[in-house]
Amino acid sequence: MRILLSILSIIVLTVAITIKGEYTTLNVSIIMSLLASIITYKLLPTLTDAFIKANLCGQDRLKKERPLLPETMGLPVAIIYLMTLFLFIPFPFINWFEGGRLVHESNPILGTFPYNKLGEILAAILAIQSMILLGFADDVLDVRWRYKVWFPAIASIPLMIFYYTNMGVTYVVMPIPLRPYIGELVDLGIFYYVYMAMLTIFCTHSINILAGINGIEAGQSLIIGLSIIMNDVLYLFNNPDRSSVEAHLFSLYFIIPFVGVTAALLYHNWFPATLFVGDTFCYFAGMTLAVVGIMGHFSKTLLLFFLPQIFNFVYSCPQLFRLLECPRHRMPVLENGLLTCSRVRPANKQTLGKLGNRILRLLSSCRLLVVYEYDTEGSITECNNLTLINLVLAHTGPMNEKNTAMSVLLIQTVCSLLAFIIRYRLVHIIY
Repeated sequence: MRILLSILSIIVLTVAITIKGEYTTLNVSIIMSLLASIITYKLLPTLTDAFIKANLCGQDRLKKERPLLPETMGLPVAIIYLMTLFLFIPFPFINWFEGGRLVHESNPILGTFPYNKLGEILAAILAIQSMILLGFADDVLDVRWRYKVWFPAIASIPLMIFYYTNMGVTYVVMPIPLRPYIGELVDLGIFYYVYMAMLTIFCTHSINILAGINGIEAGQSLIIGLSIIMNDVLYLFNNPDRSSVEAHLFSLYFIIPFVGVTAALLYHNWFPATLFVGDTFCYFAGMTLAVVGIMGHFSKTLLLFFLPQIFNFVYSCPQLFRLLECPRHRMPVLENGLLTCSRVRPANKQTLGKLGNRILRLLSSCRLLVVYEYDTEGSITECNNLTLINLVLAHTGPMNEKNTAMSVLLIQTVCSLLAFIIRYRLVHIIY
């Protein structure tokens, strides 16, 4: 392993020194990401016993044997990712170093060192690092939702401070139908920072909510990451706007290593999983995706890639906000070796109000709810838990865990394709 690490490190340095071109730094990022992926793939199995001995483990409830697996394995993955970024920091500025002086190689008189670009990278890393720390604290301490829901907003403070001090844009382009009334651009001011904080909260917790079966957390994160890479690449070529190119290069510097380590993690977390990713990975993944969306200036496109997560969150809201009974675990149930949707009695521990009844009837009429039992008055007394995974199982019937995960990830993939159609074909109708 040490020999492999040394060889690949030499290759990275060789590429950085010898290859000259506009995207040299991007090539270095790709090589370092491959290195990080290989290290993650090799390292995770060696940490299994250590995590179990530290009592960072749990039973896989969706297996008949209920094997004991290490949890919080997103932590070493996140650490490898951070180390990759730390080692990568000098390369975007490689042309600015000459004889120990901070000057540009082509014209020392004109340029000065781009401290704002360095600050942007450091602020992004600090936000991600803070979220990893808070995610690990949640894994160890099992923090209540009323407190941990605000963790991403706290971790994003360095990002927002940098954005503010560098005169970040706070205006938004309005849709064409609204422009005659409020204009083409509207400056949101402080509310734009509220939007940024809410975006980090959503991205982080939406991945954590859409979870419960092998491979689903890492799988959805990987698909979103690959979608972002495709979106960034489309902006690199034949783009006369240099600031746009720089923003998407920044995004690629962060998202390519993320895809590398996540792919290696998914290999070990795929059915039958040998480890659990834990809340640490969900927080790490959500914050990383939010950071590249905000700093790359494509947050609306990012939300298009999160369409399944948006649907899952809205669909789960009646339970999350206690309008209906919400059990601690809403994952599917194992029956005869297959997964079936878990069920809930909406009025089990509380009286179901008029709003709750109306929501259930609306969901049922839209075929978004499978009802298993009515009372004598025709009210719904038993239905599926309100998650995307349970909804898929309710309509398809029992499936094994692997096929269930593939079904959900297929939905994620189709939604990403739909996002590209909306962004590059239909957007001109609205904007």
